[in-house]
Amino acid sequence: MAKHARRDRLKAQAGTTGKKSHHVLKWILLTVIVILFAGASYGVHMYIQAKTALDKTYSSVDTKKEKKASVTLAKRDPLGVLLLGTDTGDEGRTEVNGNSDTMIVATVSQSTKKTTLTSIPRDTLAEMVGAASFNFRRINAANNIGGSKMALASVSSLLNVPLTYYVSINMSGLKQIVNAVGGVDVEVAFDFAYNGSSFKKGQMHLNGQQALDYARMRKDDPENDYGRQKRQRQVITAIVKSASSVGTIANFTKLLNAISTNMQTNFTTNQMIDIFKNYRVAAKTVSSDYIKGVNAWSNSAAIQVAPTAELQRISDAIRSELELSQETLDNAVTKENALNGQSGFIFENPTINQNYTIYPLSN
Repeated sequence: MAKHARRDRLKAQAGTTGKKSHHVLKWILLTVIVILFAGASYGVHMYIQAKTALDKTYSSVDTKKEKKASVTLAKRDPLGVLLLGTDTGDEGRTEVNGNSDTMIVATVSQSTKKTTLTSIPRDTLAEMVGAASFNFRRINAANNIGGSKMALASVSSLLNVPLTYYVSINMSGLKQIVNAVGGVDVEVAFDFAYNGSSFKKGQMHLNGQQALDYARMRKDDPENDYGRQKRQRQVITAIVKSASSVGTIANFTKLLNAISTNMQTNFTTNQMIDIFKNYRVAAKTVSSDYIKGVNAWSNSAAIQVAPTAELQRISDAIRSELELSQETLDNAVTKENALNGQSGFIFENPTINQNYTIYPLSN
């Protein structure tokens, strides 16, 4: 009886077992900060400060692809970026890479003047693209196994979208960044308390610690991890607004310090400045989406299975935002879904605990 109760509790937490999903915020913070730095380039001294700090964040994953993508960036073509929040850098965690407990695909269009943030639940089952052998894991493990390069490849394969650029920030950077931009304003949907922070329904101004706690809470949210993802995107949007304010310039040095020590990206400093000049209009309109998965078990682990129809929907949406033609998904996940479907796995509104089998696939 106790065993079944435990399984039910774990099932309810499937796709939400990470304790540090606040990383999402950090990613966007990064992007925001990047924009901020570029905006401050009107002053020679501030420009030099910004360039020195941003140069420290550069970490290439594939020089050839990045050079090719930089051409389209110069043409102001739609931009796709993988935002990663890693569970390192704080609370005693010292791993080099760490799991990316928050993953967001950000698409930015200069022509439509719109930015879209699409969340990928951390426990979504996916192939680790680039691994030495066939490896099917929760997608947040890709960054831990193969760094940003594997995270990019795995998400690109999962959704059939060409992602070349990433921005990654560890959890110790969130509080510093939010404080550096003077805090963020959010609309709290319901009363709750978490990790010593209290939140009341209505408009609230959050400092760094509060923003971190606001983005991390999951258990008391009626929508569980999906509710947490909404709050993460909400904080990201608020950071963008705060970062563009005049008051942020006064904390420019603090912001640079937070970024240079907690962020990595394969955008060069000049590219980030170009993004600010050519794409900043897209920050005025921000919409969001997420992959809606199915709770399941795989080898005694709680996971999220992304139905093929849902993956196709997300793929079509992102490819449309990137002005690419739609294509039918055909990857390791869709193949595994088909095999599980043949074995009776229910993808639409299942009412029972289900086991998802990972079959060995041949190329």
